[in-house]
Formats: sequence, structure tokens, C-alpha cells
Amino acid sequence: MLWLYLHFPHLLLDHIRRTRESAEALVIVEGSGQKVIQACPEARDQGVRAGMRLKTALSLVPELGTVRADQQQEARILEDQARWLYRYAAHIVLVPPDGLLAEIGSLQRLYGGLPAVWQAVEQALDERQLTAWPGIGHTPLAARLIARSGKGECTADKGHIQRTLDQMPLLAAEFDARTCTRLQRLGLSNLGEVFNLPPVELARRLSPETLARVQKIQGTRPDPQAPWQPPHHFRQQADFVQEIEQSQGLLFPLQRILSELEEDLCWRQQETDSLLLILQHRHEESTRLRIRTSGPEHRAEAFLNLIRLRFEQQPLRAPVIALLLSVKRFLGREADSGQDLLGESQDLNEAWHTLMSRLQARLGDQALKQLSPQADHRPERAWSASEVQRKTRPLVDAGQLPRRPLWLLQGPQPLTEVPAAWFAGPERISGGWWDGQRVHRDYYIAQLHNGQLAWVFRDVRDGWFVHGWFG
Repeated sequence: MLWLYLHFPHLLLDHIRRTRESAEALVIVEGSGQKVIQACPEARDQGVRAGMRLKTALSLVPELGTVRADQQQEARILEDQARWLYRYAAHIVLVPPDGLLAEIGSLQRLYGGLPAVWQAVEQALDERQLTAWPGIGHTPLAARLIARSGKGECTADKGHIQRTLDQMPLLAAEFDARTCTRLQRLGLSNLGEVFNLPPVELARRLSPETLARVQKIQGTRPDPQAPWQPPHHFRQQADFVQEIEQSQGLLFPLQRILSELEEDLCWRQQETDSLLLILQHRHEESTRLRIRTSGPEHRAEAFLNLIRLRFEQQPLRAPVIALLLSVKRFLGREADSGQDLLGESQDLNEAWHTLMSRLQARLGDQALKQLSPQADHRPERAWSASEVQRKTRPLVDAGQLPRRPLWLLQGPQPLTEVPAAWFAGPERISGGWWDGQRVHRDYYIAQLHNGQLAWVFRDVRDGWFVHGWFG
């Protein structure tokens, strides 16, 4: 088997910087807040280094931005990286706090060779603005050690990989301090010299655990890796160094997150009609915004436009320290069969769907209603108002239906004059006996003396009435 290990030396730092439009000096400090553990290039250019005390760093860069390391946050960010890597490799293992392992031996034929696999991963890392040290090995531990040493190369040659491991210092081989000391007392300085020790002597002079680790690096002892399974939802979070006071400042990180959502939906061959946006505040309860579309959607631009409209109607009630976008509802994507040879849509359904979604975002989910036909011949009962749904193909051809006025009166009004002209009719409508609201009418299209085109009917008992007007 062939394994690829990705070591992220600045994972939390890269995550924070991707949500910022400005390239200001930023560092990650340990949990106690006393020592710098990661520094961005802008901070390093001004003399800030990992391991430096925070007070010293602030004396060099007074406007230095700081973020405290958090294990739960780092675990969540690592899982975010596993999600996109899963599109390239099926067997992925999370190695907290800053590593991912992927089996790539089976992918070489799919991608056309190891260089193509390497290039695809490097391109994905570049698009996501992530710093990663890759390493390739024939065992998981070998790939990890090569990656973390920063000496990874795009090669599956066993001889080259073995020479890289042989030259690795004991500290880079990640032996614990006590084992390193004992190996050095035996006169050993690199991993190749450890490989040359007889297994029995290695276990006797050091420990069975050390022998097991060496054998796992070499591949002479099994080292099974349980594959990670992606969750059945999409979840992305942006954390801010400084509080965001205006909703306009949230659009930049949202654009990146929505682009990743679009990639995820395209990879799944699915769409969604519901997003949950959670805005976290420092001293108040989080703001929860449910963004709905009138039908399945996958485009980042469409989602961003709806969120922008929602922000216009609902300003921020408090500064935002983080935002979370979650999607749990996925729908199958409809076949895109309505395009001509030039790729232009021949169907207005997409434009209608976009318009309805924008109106709902601006006016509210309950502000719009959709008229739907009902199985009843009586005009006043032949329709109902319901929630707006995605436009679908009508069940009945409109050409087969009788003409109906655009404006139907709330109730029939007595006809006070004899029409000047008659154009169509009679159309007999008789029904309602089953619910006690029986009607027996003959409808006509007639023109009154003032030029209006009316829909009139004659009731066998009560006379003539106007029921609607044609435009």
C-alpha cells in the first residue's frame, strides 16, 4: 500500500487568516496565553517567532492580533480538511491535532499516475490557502515521519523512501525523550542505525513498545488504520480575531464558505433548499437565521444574494465573533435538460425560482402565497393559497381549460345593465350538492356599455350576476 500524509503546521492560523480581507500580523498563542506557538509571515517579518513570549511579541508588534489555541476548534478544523480530501481519496484517517492520512496507492490508475494525484492535492491546498507538508510512504508511520520532517517528495520508489528514513535523526523519528537518550547512549544517531539492530536486542535493551514502533515504520508489523467517514451534513465555521459590527463585513467569509458548499453539493450531486446561519455574539445569545429557497439550489452566488437581502431586512443586533453555516437537508439534483447548443437555458423555471427566493428573503417566508388549482368546478372554490413551491410542469394543458378572468370578484355582484355584446357562452357549471353549497349557473363572456369585458352568469333562481373582469 502507498500512503500520503498531510502535516498542517499552521492549521488554526490558516483557518483564521482565510476569513480576513486584510493581511495583518497574527499569532496563535498557547492555552495559557503566555507563549506564541504559530506566527503568520507578516508577524515573522517583524521578528516574531514561535516559542517567543507573548509580551516580547507585543513589544515588537504592538498591533499584533492574537488567537488562543483551542483543541475542540482545531479538531473541527481538521475534520473540515478531511471533508474535501475525501473527494480525492476514500480511505482517510484523522491524526489529531494537525495531520491527515490517505491511502493513495489505489488512486494512481484513476488519476493517471502518482504525479497527477500529488498535483491534484497540491492544487486543492492552494485553492484553500492551506500550508501543508506532504509525505509519501509505504506505511502510515513512514509517511507521517517524512511529512513532518518536511522532506516529502512525489515518489513511490522504495529505495528513495528508505534512504530518507535512514537519514532521519532520532528526534525527528518521534521517539520519546527517554528512548532517544538510551539510543544515543548506545551510540546511535539516526533511524537507519536503529533499523540495523536485531529485533531481539532492540526489545531487550529498550522496550517491546519501541520494537513495535520500529516494525510499524518498516512495515513488518500490522498497523491497521480505521477509515474516517464523512458526516451526513455540511458544517463550516469562520472565527474572527476582531468583532464584526456590520453585516457587510460577514459577506467575505460567507462567500468562501458558500463556495465550499457549492463544491460539496456538486460532488454529492445534490442540492438543498434550507441553510442555517448562526451568528455568535460575545455577551448575547446567538442569532439564528434560516435561509430558505423556493426550491432546490446549489449555487453559491444565489445563496449569497439571499443572505445579503436577509441582512438588509435584519441588521446585526450585536457584534459577531464567529459565524456558522450548517446544511442538513439534501435533495437530489434535477437533470439539466433545458439548454440549447450554446448552453443557454430555454426554460424560465430557473428565473422564476430565483425571483421567488429573493422575494421571500426580502419580505419573509410567510409573505408570499401561491395559487393552486382545486378539484372543484365552482370558481370561488376552484383555487387555494399555499406556500410557494418550486415551479413544476402543469398537470393540465392550459389550452384545454375554458377562459377565466384574471380578476375574480370576492363574491358575485348583481348585473345592473344589459350587456352591449356577447362573445362566448353559455358554459354551464352545476355542483356543490355534496356540501350544501349547490350552484346551477350558465356563464357568458360579455361586453358592457363602458367597454369592460365581464364574466357574467345567470342563476336559474336569482337572475344575472357579474363574477369577474377580464384584463
